[in-house]
Order: sequence, then C-alpha cells, then structure tokens
Amino acid sequence: MTHPYASLPDIAYWKTAVAERNPLQIAGLWQSKWPIAMADPIVTAGSCFAQHIGRALSARGFLWMDAEPAPAHLAPEPAREFNYGIFSFRTGNIYTARTLLQWLQLAYAEIEIDEWWQRDGRVYDPLRPAIEPGGFESVEEARASRRATLAAIRRAVEGAGVFVFTLGLTESWYNARTGVEYAICPGTAAGEFDADLHLFRNHRHGAILADMEAVLTRLRARNPALKVLLTVSPVPLTATASGQHVLTATSQSKSTLRAVAGELVQDHPFVDYFPSYEIITHPVFRGMFYAPNQRSVVPEGVAVVMERFFADQATAHGAPGKSSTDRAARRAARRARRAAAARDDVKCEEEMLNAFAR
Repeated sequence: MTHPYASLPDIAYWKTAVAERNPLQIAGLWQSKWPIAMADPIVTAGSCFAQHIGRALSARGFLWMDAEPAPAHLAPEPAREFNYGIFSFRTGNIYTARTLLQWLQLAYAEIEIDEWWQRDGRVYDPLRPAIEPGGFESVEEARASRRATLAAIRRAVEGAGVFVFTLGLTESWYNARTGVEYAICPGTAAGEFDADLHLFRNHRHGAILADMEAVLTRLRARNPALKVLLTVSPVPLTATASGQHVLTATSQSKSTLRAVAGELVQDHPFVDYFPSYEIITHPVFRGMFYAPNQRSVVPEGVAVVMERFFADQATAHGAPGKSSTDRAARRAARRARRAAAARDDVKCEEEMLNAFAR
C-alpha cells in the first residue's frame, strides 16, 4: 500500500532521528529556508540568549552589525559596562514582541514617549533602565541618548540582510494611562511603583502574533529584502508575577512564544526559525546544557547550539561563502571563537529580580 509515511526521511521518525542516536549527533534539526552569507549584515536583538548568537556569529567571521558602536575613547570593558556591543543597538534586552514593536514605532516617529524615572537624583530610561550604570545626569542627557539609539535602530533595519530576534517573555508591566510597556517592573531597577498606574500583563498568543505581524510589516516596509530569523530563549523566567509557580509560568510563556514563531514561519517565506530553544531544553539532552541553577546556559551549551546552526546551514545550502581573510586573520578568528565560548557574562536585566527573592 502506498501512503505518505512510506517515503518520509529518517528525520521524520522519532526512532531513527532521536532514539537511535547520540543526542549530540542529532542532525537536521533545522532545515533553513535560505542561506546566510558571511557578507550579509546581521542584526541581533531580543532577550538575553540573543547575546550569545551575535557573539558567535561575529567570532565565526560573519558580518554582525554594530549600528551603535561605543565612543572611541571607551576601552572594551567600560564599553560593555555601558551596554555597547551587546546587541546591534543600545536598547538592552528586548523581552517581548510588544516592546520590539514599540521601539520600531519610536524609531520611525509613529509614537512619542517622554516618561523618565528617577532614583537618588539620577534619571533612568524606563525602556532600558539598566543601560547607563548609575543613570543619566539629566532628562536632556537621557533624551539625547535615546535619540542616538533610535537612529541606530533605523540604520540597522535599513542596512541589514538578516534580522535575528530572540523571543524571551510573555510577562510584562505597562503604564495603564499611556500604554507604554516597560523593560522591567517600575520600582525594581529604578522608578517608583504605583499599583493604580503600573499594571501586569501576560501577553496571550493572539496579541503576540499580532504584534509580530506589525513588526514584520514595519521591517519590510523599510527594507523589502530583509529576512527575519526567530529564536526562542531557553532561559527560564527569573520570577513570575502571574500567581503561578515559576516552573509552570515558564512553560506557558515559552510554549506560547514557540507557537507564535511557528505560525510566522508558516505564513511568511522571509521568516525562519532556528531551534536553539529545543536544543537546550528538550528532555533528550538531559539538561546537560544548564548550570547547576537549572537556568543559566553553560558555554558548552551555547557552543553546541551554534555549531548546529553552522552545520545545518552548510547542509542545506552548502558551506558559507569563503572569507577573504588571510591565514593570520583566520587564526585570530579561531581564538575569538574560543574566547566567545568561554564567556558567559550575559547581561540580563530580568536577573535584577533575584534581589527580591526571600
């Protein structure tokens, strides 16, 4: 009898694709839609795990786009302290689809947000309260800094070949009067919490899907050739305000984001999904990629994820385009890869919530 299951490849069956394989040798997890050339400018944004992706791409010799580089007088470590070179623009972590949409609306003057937080005489940007250690001296300085970041977002969107966005959270806090969505709950990193004004929101599937559709519309309007690669962060929630146990809240959040990503890939040929979430979290990998806190991803886990990325790209589309670098430059790139794999100093504003655990 002839039927569709008779001609499916090995990757379609759990027995041949998973059960009979060493977990570290599972292949074909990603059938990428389109090749990513080393010369394609790549923008990275999103939650904490996106930092690993940008770092690994850069170390491999891909053209990671830094649209808001640090001032020339800043040495590398102070520059990192001030959140330069973390993402392609200095927004800090963008945890939700609504926040990404909000940044794009600001960058292209669709909306205005002129809210600022205070703490100990210093000024903080509620959209990125940890971006400036110790805060800004004045609202004017904070406004100028945000304008620079908005200009960087425009440069990144219009100059990129691939926009990589890591979906991180469904939970957020927003201003009930203005609708502004914050990077973190007011009163934690800065500002003062007002129970009547600052409300909790756990975005649902339909709202996230609508926000991401709005994001894609804006990205392609400014750059019709832009491709979008989605991932879901495998890092569990630091804390939840949903009333659930943090473990079940994490499951709800991540499964919702994964479902949204899957639908976007089905509906848009220019959108793809890379399964970093599955590689880190699936039971078949036995939790081997998590640190003892069962939350932080160890450097070896990041290395496995990125090696899978490059291997599956090569399998689907052939090896990435040859770099024009000489032998010395290739040796430097190998050293950079080793250094990137050894580092796990990811900046994550959400981890500030750990300070309030009893």
